[in-house]
Amino acid sequence: MGCPGHSENSIRYEIHICGKLDQKWSDWFDGFSITPANAETILQGEVADQSALFGLLAKIHDLGLILLRVEKLT
Repeated sequence: MGCPGHSENSIRYEIHICGKLDQKWSDWFDGFSITPANAETILQGEVADQSALFGLLAKIHDLGLILLRVEKLT
């Protein structure tokens, strides 16, 4: 029995970070879409598994960006 909402397919996430990033960072963030919104940037895209999500979050950390929110989209 698996966790509720868990599947073997990739999972879509929305990640909010403080500050502005432009579209040139999309490749760095594994093809996630990048949308500026007020004083933050919203990244949206799919990750294959939790390990890939942690890798993406590590990239955010490595750039010194402030993580505001991570949300699994349904």
